[in-house]
Amino acid sequence: MITLQQDADGFIRMNRHYPNSVRIRINFADGSTKEFSGLALNRAYDTALAEFRAKNDLDARGYSRTSAGRTNSGNRIDFVPVHPGMQE
Repeated sequence: MITLQQDADGFIRMNRHYPNSVRIRINFADGSTKEFSGLALNRAYDTALAEFRAKNDLDARGYSRTSAGRTNSGNRIDFVPVHPGMQE
């Protein structure tokens, strides 16, 4: 089992997918805890990554389709928003 801690802003640090079958316990900022499957957190990660790409004008694969004069500082996210009532 993996245990993650939610920060004061409502995020957990997650910079990669976890195996779908692993159980992950999140200690929320309000003191509650809840277990999730790796699959549920992977879905939250994918959603956060899609939002990041949309806000930064990147396509679905993470490539910038703007002129060569602009550079992208990265195509990764390290923090995923979570809350106690998240779907399993």
